[in-house]
Amino acid sequence: MNAMIHGKETYPADRGVFGLQVLGHATADAQTADAVLMVRPASFGWNPQTQASNRFQRDEPGLAGAANERARTEFDALALQLRAAGVAVSVAADVASPVCPDAIFPNNWVSLHADGTVVLYPMLASNRRLERRLELITGLATGSGRRIHRLLDLTQHELHGRFLEGTGSIVFDHVRHIAYACLSPRTHPEPLAELCDELGYEPCVFTATDAAGVPIYHTNVMLAIGSRCCVVAASAIDARDRERVLSSLAAAGRHVEIIDALQMAGFAGNVLELRAVDSGSVLVLSATARAAFGPAAIERLAATVNRIVAAPIPTIETLGGGSVRCMLAEVFLPH
Repeated sequence: MNAMIHGKETYPADRGVFGLQVLGHATADAQTADAVLMVRPASFGWNPQTQASNRFQRDEPGLAGAANERARTEFDALALQLRAAGVAVSVAADVASPVCPDAIFPNNWVSLHADGTVVLYPMLASNRRLERRLELITGLATGSGRRIHRLLDLTQHELHGRFLEGTGSIVFDHVRHIAYACLSPRTHPEPLAELCDELGYEPCVFTATDAAGVPIYHTNVMLAIGSRCCVVAASAIDARDRERVLSSLAAAGRHVEIIDALQMAGFAGNVLELRAVDSGSVLVLSATARAAFGPAAIERLAATVNRIVAAPIPTIETLGGGSVRCMLAEVFLPH
């Protein structure tokens, strides 16, 4: 049975996606992953197809000629820092053709879940849809001994102008099985409802805007959830939704770190907690985000994890409009 480009496939219990054997299910209660997939860019640069909805993205013509090499340097340094911190990193290579300027952000097209589900997501920009390469997932599974149970393909929503860009659009609370999503041109309720129905999550949908009143393009630039802490740009959430969202976050018993609009603009919301192979917790953020948080907030965050990794990725943040969280597709697939 072959994976569908559009539509949804569920695979027999004794046979995984693309012929990979599946042996049962894993529990889905861990909030953080101990492994990530990263895609090393071949054509990183300014993407005109995404700039209309991404106000974090800035065109710098002076960077154009050197953008890909600079992004690769920043990428390689981040991967080394993660490995040094004890996180398992699988690096896949982007291909030169077709040209995918945002391939460095794989979390927008795929998520890899603890029950063995692989989800493919509908994306707004046509050139971002070209990033979806199933061979990356099969290679990851084969190389790391991970198992796949089924493929949940939501890309048919693209035919109807509905989008949901992975863990950019969704911030999962895996412990409480809640999927937080702020609506935007890249995040629609219909595919979110289908995803939540299939995975057994409760959607928490809200509206959030930046200081200019423009919808925030991805939830993961204003919200992050770890095992003992969450970060949220509370003032960005519409007043009609704010109390409901904050109450839901607080109910988990985690420390709630509130950031303001300037900190959000500095990618303080685009952070990710991971787990080292020795079970120690690692908070990953960019150098820009660390500076945006400031010393007091960093001290509070440090009290909730074992280690903080801060990586300088200015080229990726400037031209791509995304930070470290966007570069990391968490791998929860069972062994």
